[in-house]
Amino acid sequence: MGEVSMLLKIAEQQAAADLQAAEEKLNEAGELAIDFSQVRRLDAKGVQALVELARKADEKAVKLVLHGVDVDVYKVLKLVKIDSRLSFAA
Repeated sequence: MGEVSMLLKIAEQQAAADLQAAEEKLNEAGELAIDFSQVRRLDAKGVQALVELARKADEKAVKLVLHGVDVDVYKVLKLVKIDSRLSFAA
């Protein structure tokens, strides 16, 4: 897999759907950057979709980098213990 990096923007209202759609991009990139700057809260479906995306990224050796993660969203990710499987950027 190459050094290709892709950036996807996530909308809060449809975070789960956007994260599920991001799974298709895992075959195209060595790194998948996801812009969370518009997400202030992540519901259970969004968390579940991110957990599944992280699992599939691990299987394909794709690095997930979340940009602009709100403090409250980060706390949720830490609570469900997925934070260690992700990278974070400002």
